[in-house]
Amino acid sequence: MRYYLPRAVTLGALLLLATACSKTDSPAPVAIDTSNDNLLMGNPSGAVSSTSSPTNYLLLKTQYATGYNRDQGKPIWVSWHLGAADMGSAPRQDDFRTDASLPSGWHQVKPTDYSNSGFDRGHNCPSADRTATVTDNSATFLMSNMMPQAPNNNQQTWGNLEDYCRKLVSQGNELYIVCGSYGRGGTGSAGYQTTIAGGKVTVPSNCWKVVVVLPTGNNDVSRVTSSTRVIAINTPNDNSLNSAWSGYRTSVDAIEAASGLDLLSALPLSVQNTMEARTDMGPTN
Repeated sequence: MRYYLPRAVTLGALLLLATACSKTDSPAPVAIDTSNDNLLMGNPSGAVSSTSSPTNYLLLKTQYATGYNRDQGKPIWVSWHLGAADMGSAPRQDDFRTDASLPSGWHQVKPTDYSNSGFDRGHNCPSADRTATVTDNSATFLMSNMMPQAPNNNQQTWGNLEDYCRKLVSQGNELYIVCGSYGRGGTGSAGYQTTIAGGKVTVPSNCWKVVVVLPTGNNDVSRVTSSTRVIAINTPNDNSLNSAWSGYRTSVDAIEAASGLDLLSALPLSVQNTMEARTDMGPTN
């Protein structure tokens, strides 16, 4: 059974609705107008908001949804909707801080945990994707939205793709984006490391992102077809990365195989099987 998660509902309702989506589930029901739903395309790891699931914990924000791994001190994945209404004139807040909404007793990653590590506090959901209000922008600076990312990867390769995604929105599209990281060990500006913060934060070996591109509209799941554009990239977490993200394009199927996740699981199987096997060859700027 698949559930949809409108951003306007209360947190209590969100917790009841969040559930795993599987490719062996029954066909998706007729979609309703929930175009701002951060989990509309599925819950990639079946994360749940339970302290009994510390390595696959569902964090629900108005601005994005996260499958969080307490033992790695970073997200497994972060999912969000990006439309014109999400972008405005709110300035970048730069208020990196711990996430007090994590369960009591869990290590809350601090901004200083990344100090002198050679890795950026790499946003999963980018600051510039949430500029409608100061509150929205500030939410992206919670440390639960960060991963240790090689500076050139974060600032150049991923930054260029993030800019392109916002350009697509300015051209009349809305996007469903899910990204994350996996593996252990990356090379930042200070060399190779497997963990930082005394072992409390895992440095991933790879960072990936999947972007579903739709013309702005309603009933979004029902509008996704096997020909809908899907951009998928998988980058080594390495400071020598090429700044052109196009060279790291791959298929959703390949990311799933590497990460163990089930992406876009709310879509009908017939659509998934076609679109997830394809590597995007569309424009890049």
